[in-house]
Amino acid sequence: MSRLTVTPVSALTDEPVHIRATGLPPSVLVTLKASLTDEKGNLFHSRAFYRTNEAGDLDLKRDAALGGDYVGVEPMGLFWSLKPEKAFRRLLKRDVMNSPFRVTLDLYDSFVLQEPATEMPKASQTVQRWFTAPGVQRVPIRSGRVRGALFLPPGEGPFPGIIDLFGGIGGLVEFRASLLASHGFATLALAYFAYEDLPSHLKELDLDYFEEATDFLVSHPKVQGPGIGVIGVSKGAEVALAMTCFLKQVVATICINGPTWVSETPHKYRGQVSPSTPMFLESLRIDVSGAVSFRNFHKLHDTVSPLNLLPVEKAQGQILFLVSECDACLDSRKCAEQALERLQSHGKSNGRMLTYPGAGHLLEPPYGPLCYASWNPSIPLPMLWGGDPALHAAAQEQSWGDILKFFRQHIVETRSKL
Repeated sequence: MSRLTVTPVSALTDEPVHIRATGLPPSVLVTLKASLTDEKGNLFHSRAFYRTNEAGDLDLKRDAALGGDYVGVEPMGLFWSLKPEKAFRRLLKRDVMNSPFRVTLDLYDSFVLQEPATEMPKASQTVQRWFTAPGVQRVPIRSGRVRGALFLPPGEGPFPGIIDLFGGIGGLVEFRASLLASHGFATLALAYFAYEDLPSHLKELDLDYFEEATDFLVSHPKVQGPGIGVIGVSKGAEVALAMTCFLKQVVATICINGPTWVSETPHKYRGQVSPSTPMFLESLRIDVSGAVSFRNFHKLHDTVSPLNLLPVEKAQGQILFLVSECDACLDSRKCAEQALERLQSHGKSNGRMLTYPGAGHLLEPPYGPLCYASWNPSIPLPMLWGGDPALHAAAQEQSWGDILKFFRQHIVETRSKL
């Protein structure tokens, strides 16, 4: 009898699983399919074709996919190659505490192309992909103006603290914060617009708000001082970099594919306003998919003056720029290089850059699928993020390890040496 086994069948979403099949005819072509329905009812699916060995077995750690949504030996390929049934849908976990993503794996002893399949699978298995480890607590935060959710690792603590920021999507995005807490960091998923009583649209970036959030986290009894880390992607990376420029409590900052200058919305801090960079609508490009690319929206070499660049030389902590080489939203490499050049011109060496070939703008924790393009509430067209699925998957696995290593080195180890 055919059997499909997945080990472990329930795990954190950033943990790999081992997929095997037994009891199949020898040396035959088989199909493996994965499917997932998100919290809004959107379907995501993937498939790959394999050939069993002489014993009628299949092991995704050993055997190469011959075709489908990926090729080669890719133990987690069925997960990272998931794609939406409807165009421009992004797989995004909202409820990180109470339910996992459930991925159904189906095994067919034939070449199955039709969707949905007309035949019954020979074996099936449902895999649970959690975003929170057992014992992690989620605490809703409404402190002064600060709005968000604080994730605390199990145990007494205190724990190294991190503020987690997303970009133009707005609202409160929690899945990375809950995973960071699952790895031992007290992490504040911080909203800054389009959430509860915060402004519905981002008209200016009020750094006093982020200073209030930093003070809140540093003073929390379960957070170890004296400093914290900040991580942000896209607009959130711009915020993170601004925070490390002006807030002494920030000792470790990770900027993922974000501007290193004041973009789109002016910054305000203690009554001082920094103007935003001009934007050029004629530089927008529409992809064949129908999504719009913002990569050349700002003509950096013409428009970014020293007044617009963030004063990175003021940063006292360590800064890590994570750069996707196939970012279709922003020339993130040029942005990071500008900041590093400015640091160097001031005799500073507290910044570095890591690059990821083939990766798109939305660089997220591992084994989730590439989001090539998706709807964004701030514009009427879907936004192009870019990336090659296989290379993006490798980049997400590598970058997640780089993120955890950086924060452990510059928050945890730095404090232990004080």
